[in-house]
Parts: sequence; structure tokens; C-alpha cells
Amino acid sequence: MRCQNEEPRGSISKATTQLQSSIATFEVVQETEVSAIERTEYSAAATGPNRGSFRRLARWDGAPIGMLFALALAGCDERAQSQAAAPPPPVTVAQPVKRTVTDWDEFTGRFEAIQEVQVRARVGGFVNSVEFKDGAIVHAGDLLYVIDPRPFEAVVLQAEGQLADARAKGELAKRDLERGLTLVQTSAVSEQVVDQRRQALQAARAAETQAEGALKAAQLNVEFTHVVAPITGRVSRHLVAPGNLVQGSEGSATLLTSIVSLDPIYIYFDVDEATYLKNNKLWFEGKRPSSRDTANPVQVTLTGETKSSHEGKMDFLDNRLDASTGTLRSRAIIPDHDLSILPGQFGRVRLIGSSPYEALLMPDTAIATDQSRKIVFVVKDDDTVEARGVELGPLAEGLRVVRTGLKPDDRVIIDGIQRARVGAKVAPKKAEFGGKKS
Repeated sequence: MRCQNEEPRGSISKATTQLQSSIATFEVVQETEVSAIERTEYSAAATGPNRGSFRRLARWDGAPIGMLFALALAGCDERAQSQAAAPPPPVTVAQPVKRTVTDWDEFTGRFEAIQEVQVRARVGGFVNSVEFKDGAIVHAGDLLYVIDPRPFEAVVLQAEGQLADARAKGELAKRDLERGLTLVQTSAVSEQVVDQRRQALQAARAAETQAEGALKAAQLNVEFTHVVAPITGRVSRHLVAPGNLVQGSEGSATLLTSIVSLDPIYIYFDVDEATYLKNNKLWFEGKRPSSRDTANPVQVTLTGETKSSHEGKMDFLDNRLDASTGTLRSRAIIPDHDLSILPGQFGRVRLIGSSPYEALLMPDTAIATDQSRKIVFVVKDDDTVEARGVELGPLAEGLRVVRTGLKPDDRVIIDGIQRARVGAKVAPKKAEFGGKKS
């Protein structure tokens, strides 16, 4: 027979009544069976010394069975009483920690380089050599490519000759003018001749200027045959191997490689309209500085990390919300001294979302869910359990902010929630968490 120890006392009484009825029925059936046996065997036993003993034994068989049922019911009742008298279950309780915290809003962002340069050929020609290692860090001014400079060096020589010729002509025109000015005083030459010589000197000087410009252009082309890094950063792979012909800026300039800066680096993220309005309201109330005017702090957590590893400051807010997404494009600047972040990576951005305030904090293990409600189990003064609805805030240093529903002196169950029953007594044991005593 199996005892139902968890059933109420009325259920046991009902079961006892049913068993007594079954015992009575069993005795009637037993009496009927014995009577049938008596009719067949009575004549053989009527004259013997044990006359009537079989019938008496059969009639009393029901008595031991009824007693067994009664004893079984008594055992169930005793076991239920022993369970009811069991000591209250042990639980671990702690009081909320009071700290000054600041709310943070969290967004998903993507890193982008502050500077990104596509290195293209500025003059055409055959590539002589590649002077960098693919994927290496390069500094501004480092040599990347060498294009055959000989055709441009020849142009420089021509420009130098033209400049020398222009300078000689200019010197001759200058002397002619000086003589003309002397002769015109004695009327040896007319004023018209002096004017012509003055015009010839101006033309010679213009030709000299043109020759100087042509020489500088030729020298620049020679310089452009040595392709150097315009910024400091990480270079991509080389896209043109030595021996290939590249086009210069006069045509469709050939892309040679690209460079991205790494330190510092931007992270772009989109702020939803509700958060923007909340922060804007705090700014109007003087509770939070605007990121347009102040470089508010941000914290960045990279993929695979459990806590923030980089800190930076707000750098930019767009001037309008994106009508298709209802978000505001925002940007923060993050130092990257170890060059561990690459453009294109994702990261979680935490932006300051309130002014500092006093709050109560509890570990997440103390919080249970009742459908749509968040609750905690509080041990009252008489050690009985009470379920308390709470309103939660964000995480702060590993603990959950409890906005409403708790008082600083409440004893909250943080371990053993599964053993606690609302209204039942427990054996509370005080504990510590968050680095402070409860």
C-alpha cells in the first residue's frame, strides 16, 4: 500500500472510510465462500473431533486483514505527522547593497578608420619594385613602389635646358633695354624702340617663368615614380607586381594598395529615437551633458569579451534622424595603442545615460520571473517568505539595479529559492556579496 503523505487530513479520513467498506464487503464474500465449502465437505467433518473448526477459521480470516489495513493507515498518518514536524529549509539571505551608480545605454557599432587612403599611381610607367611587406605597419613617407623613372628624368633634362635658354634670352633683353634707356636721353633712339625692348624683356621673363614651371613638373613626375605612404597605418597587400605597366593620373590611375590608420579609431553606432529623446530631456533638465557639446565617455566591449576593454569619448552626432530607421548616426573616438582593433569589426558601445544616483543592487541569482513580473523572495521578521514584485534597472559592476520594490533592510533570498515557499517558514543564513556585508 502506498501512502499519500502530501494529501490533507480529510483525504486520509475518506480513504479510511473506503477501506472499512471494502473490509465489510470482503467478509461477506468470505462468508459466502465458506458456506459453499461447508455444503460440500460438512458431512465428512461433522462427526470428527475438529467439527466446525474450518468454518470458524474461515469466518475469522477477515479480522487479521482489517487489522492490517488499520495499521497501514496509522503508519501513513504517523509519517505525515513526522513530515509536518520537519525543520524549515535553510536559505541564504542578504540585504541589498547601496551604491552610487550611473546608467549606461548600450548599442551595437562598427569600427572605421579615421584615415583611409587608396594608393594610386600618379605617373604611368612600368613598376620596378615593391618595397613593402603585405599587411605591415607603414609610416608616412615610407617607400612603397618604384616606377621606372628614366623617361621622366629625360624630361627634366629638357626642361632644365629650356629654362637656361629662357634665362639667357631674358638677360639679353634686359641689357638691350638698359642701352635703349641710355640712348634715348641723347635722342639716339626713339621712345618706340625703348618700348619694344621693354616688351621683349617682359616676354623673356614670362618664358623663363614657363620654363621654371615645366622643370618643376618634370621633377615632380620623377618624384612620383617613388610611391610613398601618405599616412601611418596598416597597409593592405600589393595589387600590382613588378614588371606591370600602370596608368598615371592623366588617365585612369591604377590602384596599387590601400592604407588605414589604426590609432585612434572611430566606432559608428545608431541611437534609437526613444533613447535620443530621453537623453535630450535629461540635458534640458541639467542632469546629463549633451554629446554635441561635451565629449561624454563611452565604453566598448569587443566580440567575445564579457566586459568593456576600451574607453573613449563621443566625437560626433548627426544633424538629423534617418527617416527609414528612426535612428541617429553617432560616432565615438577610441584609442587603440595596441593596434588590436581593425576597421570593420563590431563592438558593443555603452554610452552614459544618466547622472549619478543612489541605488539598491542585488545579484541576478536572487531575481525570479513570474510570467511578466520580476520578483524576489523576502524573509520577514517571523522568518516566513514573502514574494515581492520589483522593477529592475541595468547591471552595474556585476549587480542588478533594483529601482523599486525593495528597502535597504530587507532580507532577500539569494540562494535556495527553490526551497522557499510563500508563507512558509525558512531558516535564513546571512551572507555577503558585492564586496560589502549584508
